[in-house]
Amino acid sequence: MQKGRMKGLSQRGHRLSNGMFGIKAIESKFITSRQIEAARIAATRFMKREGQLWIKIFPDKPITKKPLEVRMGKGKGALDHYVAVAKAGRVLFEVSGVTIETAKEALRLAAQKLPVKTKFLIARDYEFEN
Repeated sequence: MQKGRMKGLSQRGHRLSNGMFGIKAIESKFITSRQIEAARIAATRFMKREGQLWIKIFPDKPITKKPLEVRMGKGKGALDHYVAVAKAGRVLFEVSGVTIETAKEALRLAAQKLPVKTKFLIARDYEFEN
């Protein structure tokens, strides 16, 4: 699989579908499976197992790497890790079943583990308690 270019905005997955709150990528980058898992753990720890968290990206792109100090040529390198392509505008995580303050902090902690700049989202049908 070729690396490709990440030009333009995300064509799908740019709206909240499951949760009331979410984080959206503002820039395009590859996100490794380890970074996604670290973000998931950070968010669920803060939410203390209340509410629900959805991961809206999946690392399905294999990245290969040749060993250190190996000369050029001799074919493609061995599989190193998997990444998810996160284009600008893509929703990365969604949360529901918690207060807006809890969701904001949980998703902030998750966003710190990711290599992309993110933006906090609130669903259109969310009603604020006065």
